[in-house]
Amino acid sequence: MADPSPTQPQTTIPPHIKAISGSFGGIVEACCLQPIDVIKTRLQLDRSGKYTGILHCGAQVARTEGVRALWKGLTPFATHLTLKYALRMASNAVLQGALRDESTGKVGNFGRLVSGFGAGVVEALVIVTPFEVIKIRLQQQKGLRPELLKYKGPIHCVQSIIREEGILGLWSGAAPTVMRNGTNQAAMFTAKYNFDKFLWQRQEGDGKVLLPWQSMISGFLAGTVGPICTGPFDVVKTRLMAQGRVGPDSKYKGMLHAIKTIYAEEGLLALWKGLLPRLMRIPPGQAIMWVVADQITGLYEKKYLQNLYTRRAWNTIYLRFGYVFVKKGRSLTKAFSFKYDESLLLLDEKYHRLESQKSRMSSLGIDTPVDPARLTFQVLCNHMFKSQKVQESRCRKA
Repeated sequence: MADPSPTQPQTTIPPHIKAISGSFGGIVEACCLQPIDVIKTRLQLDRSGKYTGILHCGAQVARTEGVRALWKGLTPFATHLTLKYALRMASNAVLQGALRDESTGKVGNFGRLVSGFGAGVVEALVIVTPFEVIKIRLQQQKGLRPELLKYKGPIHCVQSIIREEGILGLWSGAAPTVMRNGTNQAAMFTAKYNFDKFLWQRQEGDGKVLLPWQSMISGFLAGTVGPICTGPFDVVKTRLMAQGRVGPDSKYKGMLHAIKTIYAEEGLLALWKGLLPRLMRIPPGQAIMWVVADQITGLYEKKYLQNLYTRRAWNTIYLRFGYVFVKKGRSLTKAFSFKYDESLLLLDEKYHRLESQKSRMSSLGIDTPVDPARLTFQVLCNHMFKSQKVQESRCRKA
């Protein structure tokens, strides 16, 4: 009889699960890293050299405005990250599904770059730009006394911008934001997949759940590429958003004009102002986000996709009316009879025992290339053949 062990089918995590994993990761990241984002914004807006560095900037803000000032803009920032990551992960999953090779079921590196860039453009236009306009307007205010602040809160900030600049004022700096986010996500998704593949031999749908420290390492490394490549876009985006809607009296007339002006007035390195705090915020933020996201998607794979694999495997071994039928080409051949309930119980117990053993070994860092589902089918078939031979032997003796 031919080997009944099936080839593992290509399985993917649906977009809505990716969206849920991203949103939870965004909440955790926002709460941990908001102070670094405030310092980054203050450094980028500093034209007079008031702050000498990251530590000096943080100390000055805490001393003059209070420690709570380091969490200015947390509400729009946390909401922005939650929605942004949900939209990013879901749109990337949808685009990857559209670019997947029909014959192999896989997505190449070019497809990952395109889908990542597309996800960055979508999140930049729908979520990132208006929320960052609000966040930057709130963060650039100095002091904590409400009567001295132009914007009293996120809602009042939105109302003021729409009243003074129109609805498009919420999309100030959209062009550099699109370029920054598109390039960031193209690099990040491609790098994360390749780091997971080469460091941990993990691919989506293979049932392997990364340990938190593994997700943290690959997420941190994937998050370092984008900030270096997109530094000028981030500086220009911050300046345009802080300036407001472009008008006749505006210092910066657009993205290219802002790049030229900053280069002429402040030098080339000014286009990478705030790079160090970005590297202190984005890679750790990606590490935190991917730890949460990988655990959620890993739980889904373990609870659903592996069971889905088990159910699909019965396309090769058919159980009907107390008989086993083995698929050979397009025909079904009756192999042997068996006791239906008893064999299914054996399959279920053996599968969960092997899966538990595999999880324990993985937690100790021991590689377990053997698939529990494949082993259970082999054990089940051996059990059925043994039972059949015992029955035949008893009949001959009788």
